[in-house]
Amino acid sequence: MNTQVQSKGLAGLTLGAIGVVYGDIGTSPLYTIKEIFSASTGIALTQVNIIGAISAVFWALMLVVTLKYVVLVLRADNRGEGGIMALLALAVSTAGNAPTRKKILLGLGVFGAALFYGDSILTPAISVLSAVEGLELITPNLKSFIMPISIGILIALFAIQKHGTNTVGKLFGPIIVLWFVTLGTVGTYHVIQNPVILQALNPMYAFHFLADRGMGIFLAVGAVVLAITGAEALYADMGHFGKPAIRIAWTALVLPGLALNYLGQGALLLANPAAVSNPFYLSFPPDLIIPAVILATIATIIASQAVISGAYSITQQAIQLGFLPRMHISHTSASESGQIYIPVINWCLLFAVVITAIAFQNSSAIAAAYGIAVTGTMLITTILTYFVLRHSWQYPLWITLGATSLFVLLDLLLLASCSVKFFKGGWFPIALGLLLVTVMWTWKQGRAILFRHIHEDDPKLVDFVSNIANDKRVRVDRTAVFLSADADAVPQALLHNLKHNQVLHERNIILTVLFKDVPKVSNAQRIQIHGIGHGFWQIKVAYGFMEIPDIPKALAGCVVGDYMLDAFSTSYFVSRETVIPGLGGEMAYWRDQLFATMSRNAGSVVRYFNIPANSVIELGSRVHI
Repeated sequence: MNTQVQSKGLAGLTLGAIGVVYGDIGTSPLYTIKEIFSASTGIALTQVNIIGAISAVFWALMLVVTLKYVVLVLRADNRGEGGIMALLALAVSTAGNAPTRKKILLGLGVFGAALFYGDSILTPAISVLSAVEGLELITPNLKSFIMPISIGILIALFAIQKHGTNTVGKLFGPIIVLWFVTLGTVGTYHVIQNPVILQALNPMYAFHFLADRGMGIFLAVGAVVLAITGAEALYADMGHFGKPAIRIAWTALVLPGLALNYLGQGALLLANPAAVSNPFYLSFPPDLIIPAVILATIATIIASQAVISGAYSITQQAIQLGFLPRMHISHTSASESGQIYIPVINWCLLFAVVITAIAFQNSSAIAAAYGIAVTGTMLITTILTYFVLRHSWQYPLWITLGATSLFVLLDLLLLASCSVKFFKGGWFPIALGLLLVTVMWTWKQGRAILFRHIHEDDPKLVDFVSNIANDKRVRVDRTAVFLSADADAVPQALLHNLKHNQVLHERNIILTVLFKDVPKVSNAQRIQIHGIGHGFWQIKVAYGFMEIPDIPKALAGCVVGDYMLDAFSTSYFVSRETVIPGLGGEMAYWRDQLFATMSRNAGSVVRYFNIPANSVIELGSRVHI
């Protein structure tokens, strides 16, 4: 667990975990039971089916969330950090000299990240729509206002992202605590009215319910899986809150609140099958439906906030790991390093969420698409966890298989069940995932090709410095920092500066920024300085994939020779390449064009590394790929 987590009280962290981590799964009762007994599944509203369905939901929470995530997956941390990209970095680091395995793991991880983006689009749409749909129960005349109000809430939600969640975040915990207490209280009332529903705690009812479905099992499980959407957030936010807080929050409040509410909805349906039209809202007394709609809407906004923040974090990690081009990243909190804002991602998500809400029209239609995004990510997480357990932690094969095989089979069943609705909306996250994988893989491969083309004829730095030792060019009494991806080659910017300006600086630093497959790099390991001689030094600055690079801050106080680097006498030389796509390259021509477009629109390296713009000299070159 990182220092930040250790410095906070466990109670405060637990409250924060309730607000941020569990908002998504906490809003699942809004639509899960309604979808299980919808016309599309064909499940009759008999007592046996109602008890069996509630039993299936309860044991899904126990097996997938409690046993898989809370007990197993939370153990597979990357130095305290979680999430699929952190797990991917940990799994890939075990590949060693197995390039095929490395490629497979990278492909799985990237597709899992792409599905998470799909989750970040579908969660706000389904959550806000399902909450606002409660207006129809107040009076049918409000039905026409559901979509405009939902879109208004979504636009407002994304518009305030630039201000950060630091202040609003303090309210998240208490509101979601109230939400779970409300869920449990309402559920308990109906359980007391009809205690026969407690038979659902017996797993045999879940088994017989699913077994009796025959081929319809996939439709049933595809609806049950909605109860566990949001489970991935437990792992993704582990670094921010720590394992103990997440586990305490789940066992002490979240699981009891969810279980009691699902049991209560089942008890209501046993007493009044007509309530199936909206068992969540109809479990409230008529006088409390309006407060319930207000509280549910606030809870869904908080749930949406969690996945939006997760999209920012996964984007930052993907950039550091080389799968996405640089983007402008803003910190929204002076004390919480994980609270960031990425404008490009924010507005792309808003556009996608609004289009999704309008296209699908209601929460039931979105539910068909929702399951595939969630279960696909879950399956990939389990597979990556296997490689971490087996190859990173060196567990015996029988222990590793015993710990993960059950969950792989369960995840496959969940994914296959959700795939039944492929043509009813399930295609959406798959299509989106494939599109994002294409973009991410094109950027990764394109950058590797670009670097080879740029540096294939570059002289070696040590040889260049030896040859230039007796050069009679004017030496300027300043420090020049040349950014270079290859620490051993002469940077293009240095060659261009010599060619066009015919000068050298007294102190020349070849700076290479390295992104490690760990979340954070300690200050002691941040900087490596190597003197080459004749006024030249190599400096390597290392960052973890959860960190925002700041080059001036890293270089402040560094000593080269007998000189301490001074920001006021330092110039940064940056090479900017214009990519020219051509036929016959290593990638298809359309991918070359896609990479060229992404390269042109990538964020400035100057801004990304927080280099003062008035200290930069940018030199361009054209590169054919």
